[in-house]
Amino acid sequence: MRRFVYIMMLIFGFSLIALPQAASSNEQIVYVVPIEETVEKGLHAFLQRAINTAEENNADAIIFEVNTPGGAVDAAGEIGKLLTSTDIKTVSFINKHALSAGAYIAINTDEIYMVPGSTMGSAAIIDQQGNTAGKKAESYWLAAMKAAANGSERNPIIAAAMADESIDLPEYGAPKGKLLTLTAEQAIEVGYSDGTVKNLDDLLAKLGFENADVRSMEESFAEKVARFITNPIVVPILLTIGSLGLVLELYSPGFGIPGFMGLSALLLFFYGHLVAGLAGFETIILFVVGIALVILELFLPGGIVGAIGTISILGSLFLATDNVVHMGISILIAIGVSILASILMIRVFGKKMSLFKKIILTDSTSTESGYVSNRNRTELLGLKGMTLTALRPAGTVLLNEERVDVVSEGEFIPKDTQVIVVKVEGPRIVVRSCS
Repeated sequence: MRRFVYIMMLIFGFSLIALPQAASSNEQIVYVVPIEETVEKGLHAFLQRAINTAEENNADAIIFEVNTPGGAVDAAGEIGKLLTSTDIKTVSFINKHALSAGAYIAINTDEIYMVPGSTMGSAAIIDQQGNTAGKKAESYWLAAMKAAANGSERNPIIAAAMADESIDLPEYGAPKGKLLTLTAEQAIEVGYSDGTVKNLDDLLAKLGFENADVRSMEESFAEKVARFITNPIVVPILLTIGSLGLVLELYSPGFGIPGFMGLSALLLFFYGHLVAGLAGFETIILFVVGIALVILELFLPGGIVGAIGTISILGSLFLATDNVVHMGISILIAIGVSILASILMIRVFGKKMSLFKKIILTDSTSTESGYVSNRNRTELLGLKGMTLTALRPAGTVLLNEERVDVVSEGEFIPKDTQVIVVKVEGPRIVVRSCS
């Protein structure tokens, strides 16, 4: 009987331990992930980490809190693939604006909810000068918007009207010539919103996750830096600072502030692209090798080593991006600014590259600088003397009891003939017969 009591107590104890675990295993898990500011490659790296974390923890849903004016089309395309490839339920919570690339991202999620006064749409491609992109880019983006709508079982005409101003939808405030931007009410009407909610708690209740374990994902410091650095506007600025700093360092003695700024800008460029997953360590190694070869070229003849180094540097920059055109434009801007700076340093400020001063002879060997290759015998001009040898036309003349090598003006002058010095050109002394 006592043994039976012990067994029952053990079973009861194990039950008390197992019940909380069973309850926790049944608890719903929801991740809340912010999508804010400009959409760029750094955002893709953050969202990939967030989705991987949610998948590892068997989350029931991921809510993306969207408030963005848009950004890079290529980054939005990669993010769209990321959202559609996960099996976890994805929800866009538009908490103010989901414009351009932000609208595309929202359309790629399973459900969309908006707060009152929020907007979604206006998805035209704009270049860095603020102008509409070319026909080819517009065609690609229009097709991508339609494909995203079809994939989420939404009306593709609405998505197309967000990117194509030729589509006429006056009933939604988008007549021909104007891009479609939906309000929260209009989005419900066209099936692009599953409901309007006041806040995140209201959304969780509507989704049935009011008692769920809500976990917020925040960007790490490295991811924030990567997002800033991979911004299409920041990339050419960093490359320009990098190249300009190194060029100015060539005109300064030692290693100073310009060189430090240049190297820091380039290190930031590669660091941001490394964190964003765009560049690997092999890219950084290629860049360092290129710099080393260019420096080595200063001490070696031929130019081949320098050419290989330059190609290595440019190759590393192109390998660190997936947008070759944008990188090419950024490099051209950096090179142009560097050339302009070199011209200003030489023409305006009269500077010379201090590095080249150490390996190139720049001193002038002119007479004004005190250099004399031969004695100039101008004091002999007009003196008369006697030829000691025949001049054919060169020979020797005795002038003031000094034997001097001379030349005639071309004619033959016999020995023991009186001559006069008519010209002195450095070491060349010209005589003429007095007879």
